[in-house]
Amino acid sequence: MSFVSDPYSSLQFLELSHVWGHGVPSYPGQADVEMHRSVKHAQHGVTAWYCSTVLQTGTHMNSPLNLVQRGADLAEIPVDRFFGNGVVLSIPKGAYEVITAADLEAAQPGVRDGDIVVIVTGWHKQYSDSLEYFGQSPGLSKDAAEWLVKKNSKMVAVDTQQIDHPLATSLGPHRGGPTMRRLAEEYSRATGLDPKKEHGEWFVAHRTLLKAGIPTIEQVGGDVDLLRGKRATFVATPWKLQKGDGCPVRFVAIVDPSGQYRIDSGKN
Repeated sequence: MSFVSDPYSSLQFLELSHVWGHGVPSYPGQADVEMHRSVKHAQHGVTAWYCSTVLQTGTHMNSPLNLVQRGADLAEIPVDRFFGNGVVLSIPKGAYEVITAADLEAAQPGVRDGDIVVIVTGWHKQYSDSLEYFGQSPGLSKDAAEWLVKKNSKMVAVDTQQIDHPLATSLGPHRGGPTMRRLAEEYSRATGLDPKKEHGEWFVAHRTLLKAGIPTIEQVGGDVDLLRGKRATFVATPWKLQKGDGCPVRFVAIVDPSGQYRIDSGKN
C-alpha cells in the first residue's frame, strides 16, 4: 500500500495524480508540454525551468469557463469546492463504453448529497500517448452528469482522459474536429453503432456539470485503486488563475483508518 501517514493523527495521505512534466500525454491536436532549464546547477549554482504547456495536460482541473461562456474561471471558484468528504466509485468500463446514471446509482458506497465524487473505470492504467487512451476511453452520459448535479456534487473527478465519451468531443466528428480522423470509423467497426446517433451532443456531460458550477478533474491516477469503493476526504490544489479555464492539479485523498479523527471546528 502506497501512502504517507501523519505521525500525530495517523491520517493516511494518498496520491491521486499522475506525474506531470516534459512530454506527458497530450490531447490529439494540442501541443506537448515542453520544458528546458534556463539556468542549471553546474553552470550557475541554481536551477530554474522554462515551461510551455496547454493547461489541460496530465491530471488537471477544469473551471466552468472551459466550456461555459462567462463561466467562473479558476480564480473565481470558491475554495471550499477544493476540499471535502466524498467517495471513490468503482465502475469498471471497457473500450467505448458509457457511464450511466444507473451505474452511479448502483455503485457502493452510495453518493451522499454534497460529496466530492471520484469515478474509477480502470482507464488510468492506460495512461499514455496512445490511440487507446484518448480514443477508446469510456465517458459519462448526459443522464449521469444530470444525476451528479442533482446530488449537489461539490466536485467530480474521473480516471479517464475526459469527462465525456471521446465521440462526444472534438476528437470525433464535432466542432473543431475530428482531431482523431479515424476514430468514428473505428468506433462503428468495433461497436456496430453510429457515433452521431449515440453521441450527437458536443461535450454534453461536461457542459452539464460546468454549467452547474461543479469543477472537474480529469486523468486521475496515482494510487486511486487503493480507494475503490471507499469514502475519503479529498483536497485539490489548482492555481488561482485569472481567466483560467484549467490547470494541472495535485489531487490527494485523506483516510483515517480508525474512523475516529475529526478536524477541530476551531470554536472555543
